[in-house]
Formats: sequence, structure tokens, C-alpha cells
Amino acid sequence: MNNQHDSALADKLAKAGLSQKEAVIYAFLLERKGAFPSVIAKETGLNRTTVYKILSVLSVKGLITEFEKRKKFFYQAESPKRLEKYAEMQISMAKTAKENLGRIMPILDGLHRSSPDKPVVRFFEGKEGVLAIYNEHAQGEKPYDMLAFSNTIGLLPLLSQEFKENYQKQKAKIGITTRAIVPYTLENSAALKTFYKVLPKRLTPQIKYLPSEEFSFRGDLTLFDENKISIINFNEPHFAGTIIEDRTIYNMIKLFFELAWRNLPEYKRAE
Repeated sequence: MNNQHDSALADKLAKAGLSQKEAVIYAFLLERKGAFPSVIAKETGLNRTTVYKILSVLSVKGLITEFEKRKKFFYQAESPKRLEKYAEMQISMAKTAKENLGRIMPILDGLHRSSPDKPVVRFFEGKEGVLAIYNEHAQGEKPYDMLAFSNTIGLLPLLSQEFKENYQKQKAKIGITTRAIVPYTLENSAALKTFYKVLPKRLTPQIKYLPSEEFSFRGDLTLFDENKISIINFNEPHFAGTIIEDRTIYNMIKLFFELAWRNLPEYKRAE
């Protein structure tokens, strides 16, 4: 948008529940007290087809009005109170959806687990997908020993401070202990100390280091919740991950981890 104030307002509206394009057009109409679609397209940089689609969506949401002016359709933003009411309606609908989902969750969970001998494999893409995997690490209901081959340098730039703190607090709440095998670098060593500082001492991870000169990788393989394995690729820009839910595969990879853990010497970086 040409107007910096409009752009800043649009960014805030996008955070309040509108899509970015909806926010741009609503902010424009609010600032300009109305406009024809051709003017909206010119000033916002959106093509006309997109503008008409977004105007239709905003109209259905009750956030703008349409009327004829000089034999052409003219659009104006409704009072911001309408936006507040729309947000309240969305919250109400989300609560209703959650309640309805809660009623059928036992059925869905039964269907999900109905084939115990068949591995469940789920795929995740992008930053949000990777964060979803880490959230699942700390969603269990009972304590367990998390085991990981991990290079945290690829992970930490993805995580906000709030996410890090919530993740560790949830692990502490459940009582999850951690053992990890990590390529040694000064950055990894420092990052791990910072990342886990909020955990109580009894839950502080046990770390064994690999010489990074021989065993370097950018990724993470974690065994969690006693029957799940997550595998994550940290190579930008193609962040991706997989969760495999299968007791047999879990136990087999756990044997490999325990073998490595038992035989891995205390590694000290050569000076």
C-alpha cells in the first residue's frame, strides 16, 4: 500500500483475525471513507479479480456495505464495532465446534487406533509443521524418557522465547526426562545450556557429544511417548518432518540409541 499508516493498520487487523488481503482492503476503506473497486485495486496493488473476491467476503462478514454511486458499485467500511462483533461470533463458533468435537473424540480416537499392527505415519511441512511436532513431544499424560539424536542449531532459530519456555514447562509438568546425542560445537553446547535452564535439575537432559568433524548433521530424530518417533529436517528453506507411531519401530530404534549411548565415550573437543 502507498500509505504507511494504512499498511500498519492492515498488519494489526491481520493479527486480529482477518486475512492479510482482507485487512488491506478493510483498512483502505476505513481510512478513505469508501472507494470504487478500480481505485481499491490501483491503490492497494491488488488485481481487480482479487479485489472483487475480497469485497464479497467482507460483505458477507458484515464489515463493509455496497451501494450504487454514479452507476457503479461503491464500497464503504462499516463501523469497527462490526469487526468486534464478528470476532465475538468467531469465538462463539469455535467454542461450539470444540464442544461438538469433544462429543465425538472417543469415536475418532477409536478409529485412529483401530489397527494396532499398522504404523501410523504423519507428515509435516514448514516452520509451523516443525513446531507442531515439538508440541506433540510434550502432550503426553505420563512421564517418559525422551531419547534424541539432535543438532539444536537448526532448531533454535525457529523458536520464540515464549515457545521455548512453554515447551520446557510442559515437559516439567509431565515429568519428561531427556537423553540426547548431539554433534559437539561451541554453539550447540552454549545453546543447550540456555535452552534447558528453566527445567528443574532432576529433569535437566543428559547429553553425550559426537565429534562434529566426523558426525555432522542438520536434523533431529526423537523417540517420545514410548511408541512414537519424530524425524525432522532442518535444512532451509525446506523444513519438514514425520511422526511414526509404531511400537515395533520405536523399540528397534531405541536399541540403536541405547547401543550408541552405552558405547559413546565422553567426548572432549581437541584444543
